[in-house]
Amino acid sequence: MTLPGGTADHRANARALESLRCAVVTVSDSRTEATDESGALMRTLLTGAGHSVAHYALLRNDEPAITAHLRELLAMELDVVLLTGGTGLGSRDRTVEAVRAVLQKELPGFGELFRMLSYQEQIGTAAILSRAVAGGAHGIFVVSLPGSRAAVELALTRILLPELRHVVWELRR
Repeated sequence: MTLPGGTADHRANARALESLRCAVVTVSDSRTEATDESGALMRTLLTGAGHSVAHYALLRNDEPAITAHLRELLAMELDVVLLTGGTGLGSRDRTVEAVRAVLQKELPGFGELFRMLSYQEQIGTAAILSRAVAGGAHGIFVVSLPGSRAAVELALTRILLPELRHVVWELRR
């Protein structure tokens, strides 16, 4: 039995959000725009799903710079901000801390589901090394993913693209 106002109703309302305005940010000390496969894949998958990529940036692993850039993005007319890279355990991996500094509400289920799928389908127990995080800030859905192309593909195709409109609709209601 589905009650009015349940998930099915919310998804139906969310479908009215046609093309979401997205930003893609790659965090890396070694990649260039020419070698940024993960950021390129994000842009391709987003546009293939009917969304627009209104902003792309490639940033160094520098927490204050990442946080400042996120604050600029949160002032723009965007629906989604996707980051890739800087989520590991290395001393320079500070993307998660920068993202958490701007989030108003964290969605722990995203990271849990991402790690579960990573464990089952890709990397086994190494999934515990992922610090993928997502949440809402100022009506914008913010997601931080590992820098690997495989992680980006898994997260977008299996979790994010099916739910982006729904999440944005929920953040704004």
